[in-house]
Amino acid sequence: MQSWMPKTALWLPAALLAAMLPAACSQPDQFAPACPALKLLPDAADLSSFNGRGQDVTDLVLSARITSVPATCKAGSRGKVAATVDVVMVVNRGPALEGRSAQVPYFLTVMDGDKMLQQKDYLMPVVFPPNVDQGKATSEDIFMEFPVTPQKSAAAYTIYVGIRLTQEQLQYNRRNPAP
Repeated sequence: MQSWMPKTALWLPAALLAAMLPAACSQPDQFAPACPALKLLPDAADLSSFNGRGQDVTDLVLSARITSVPATCKAGSRGKVAATVDVVMVVNRGPALEGRSAQVPYFLTVMDGDKMLQQKDYLMPVVFPPNVDQGKATSEDIFMEFPVTPQKSAAAYTIYVGIRLTQEQLQYNRRNPAP
C-alpha cells in the first residue's frame, strides 16, 4: 500500500533536527566552579547559654550546635564565583528560657590566606512550638561573590563559621568539649 505522504515530508523533520543538534551541543560541558573551603570553628560550634545564677541544668536558657554548613557555587558576574551558604543548627530550649523564642548569634568570616576580607554577624531566630523543646533551624540563604582569575579559583578562599560567643561561653566550651 502506498503512503499518501510525500517522501520529502519524512526527511524534512529529520534534516531540521540534524541541523539543530550542532547548535545545541556547541557549548562545552562545564562543571560547577570550585567553592571556597568551609570550616567550622570547633570552639565556636556549640552554645550553652545560662541565666547567670549558675551552670546547673536548671540554669540553662538555651543550647545550640551548628550541624552543617551546606554551600553551592556557580559562575557569578564577570570574573566572580557566586556562593550560596546556609547554616543549620539544632537548638534546645532550656528550663530557664522565658517564653518560646530565642535568637542564636553566629558569624561568617571570609579569609584569603591570612588576610581577613570580611566578617559578618547574623541572628538565627528560633521559635519553639508548645510542648516542643528541640528543633532544627536553617538560616536564610547567604549570598557571597568571590573574585577569581585563571590562576586563582574560589577554592583559594576560606569561610569560617561559628556561633558568636561571649568570653564566658567560649571558656565553658573549652572546659566542656562536645562529644
